[in-house]
Amino acid sequence: MSNEHSSVLLEEVLQAFEGVELKTFFEGTLGAGGHAKAILSAHPEIESYLACDRDPNAHRIAKEVLAPFGKKVELIRGSYSELNRFLDEREIESIDGYFIDIGVSSMQIDKAERGFSFRFEGPLDMRMDPTADLTAAIIVNEYSQKELERIFWEYGEERQSRRAAEAIVKMRKNRRIETTTELIEVVKPVLHWGKMHPATLIFQALRIAVNDELGELEKGIDAAIKRLSPGGRMAVISFHSLEDRIAKHRLKDVEFKKKSGEGCLKIITKKPICPSPEECRINPRARSAKLRVAEKVC
Repeated sequence: MSNEHSSVLLEEVLQAFEGVELKTFFEGTLGAGGHAKAILSAHPEIESYLACDRDPNAHRIAKEVLAPFGKKVELIRGSYSELNRFLDEREIESIDGYFIDIGVSSMQIDKAERGFSFRFEGPLDMRMDPTADLTAAIIVNEYSQKELERIFWEYGEERQSRRAAEAIVKMRKNRRIETTTELIEVVKPVLHWGKMHPATLIFQALRIAVNDELGELEKGIDAAIKRLSPGGRMAVISFHSLEDRIAKHRLKDVEFKKKSGEGCLKIITKKPICPSPEECRINPRARSAKLRVAEKVC
């Protein structure tokens, strides 16, 4: 039985920052505040913990969870890709720790009205920030067939991307596709059934496109590398190959640059850390998680 608010790889994240003196810490994906609570408890030396999330519901929940830590915690509404702006506004030169747990949270998946999951009927929304303009419904009903195919292939790695795009365009000539259930009924006949639901990759691709998740990740990691203080560490949890590929290559690029004096980053995890079988049993949604850790050495 899974725990709705389980914090993935919690012990492993704490180990990533073991022995590091953290005065100023930035968490870019606050969620329900589980990781933040554990990090703050393990590092009483923290003076400023900046915690960011685009979802106002996450702020409401985490505010209560983190209340015991008082004024050392500041909740920021926005994306972790804006790290440079957040720090500049607060006249903070550098941070000692950086952590992001990328992707959609259980709180979002399990709310039908957010439209993230094919398991529930709801509007085709998928916005992590409910005030953002772009929704999944806009993409599905207004983007060209060629663009839909590209999104399904690049962001979902869906082999039947062309057939899915064709089916959507054919249906919307008659009526708009407004709900998760309607989208599933349109694409299901042209997708292959396997171990996972046939619409899994289509929903993943739409969510990534709506929230520009891969672009945000690139910007966020680059900003973190720039703003980490010497000896500071960063930890990134990803949940699918596209995210992990970006994290891996972004960190390796900097490691390569240090040979020519352009950067000073040491990779702590030569291979990503994955959840234990026990954690996967308790929280099946953790099974695809991968943790990568790096340290700024100069």
